[in-house]
Amino acid sequence: MLSSPLVIQIPPSMQMTDEQFFEFCQVNRDLRIEQDQFGEISIMPPTGSETGNREFNIAVQLGIWSEKDGTGIAFSSSTGFTLSTGAKRSPDASWMKLERWNTLSTEQQQRFAPICPDFVVELRSPSDNLQLLKDKMVEYMKEPGVQLGWLIDRKHCHVYVYRPGQPEECLENPDTVSADPILPGFVLNMSKVW
Repeated sequence: MLSSPLVIQIPPSMQMTDEQFFEFCQVNRDLRIEQDQFGEISIMPPTGSETGNREFNIAVQLGIWSEKDGTGIAFSSSTGFTLSTGAKRSPDASWMKLERWNTLSTEQQQRFAPICPDFVVELRSPSDNLQLLKDKMVEYMKEPGVQLGWLIDRKHCHVYVYRPGQPEECLENPDTVSADPILPGFVLNMSKVW
């Protein structure tokens, strides 16, 4: 069984356009595919059932808060975004202010939107390389518009908090994690995640 991403390197002469990459992902919709800024494609294995349940719990908590708050929209782990570097990423959960989302055309919203969410969450699976996930979080923090990111490491009960231009903060075994003031009132109950 595949436990780490399968990395496919494509020669520069064969690089896909954004439209071709979107189509590639659509015809392989059962796979979780990302592309870095250099065109390298990573195909991630499905998460285990337990990790999938914890990821779902994060998304549910974020979704309920987002519906009540009404100032933005939440996204699932199957949502792709095109970053300013050209990388295509799919955070495990994310949220964006409506005012930013509404600047995009309908066509942009229907593909891998060329924007990074305001808030991104990555949940470490047991087989994930922690440093690669930290690198991904740093990549997000360099994007225009992003304001907050959480990397949740269930293996060590750590939550790494990222903010643009600030050092990484590590919370050890927190009961809750607050997204204030970026997402006012959103507090993630970690008992549903650990």
